[in-house]
Amino acid sequence: MESRKRSMVKSVVWRLMGIVILGVITWAYTKNVAVTTVVTLLFHSIRLVLYYFHERAWDGITWGLKTKSELTEQEIEQVNERLRKLGYLE
Repeated sequence: MESRKRSMVKSVVWRLMGIVILGVITWAYTKNVAVTTVVTLLFHSIRLVLYYFHERAWDGITWGLKTKSELTEQEIEQVNERLRKLGYLE
């Protein structure tokens, strides 16, 4: 089972890998620490904002989701049990 802490650590490590990779690529082309820093920070800041809006947009899209009315009682109980195991329900 994936804990929230493990998911957070994985997310941070994934983002740090992206920062390092872009930093190395930018450095290889510019050989300039200031330009590398600005490009890397700007790129990842823009991605952070775009991802937020991407998530908000998808929050309103129901394609590919089953609604509660489409779920069987057994499926609803399975979802609730999973949420309890993850600590979202008591």
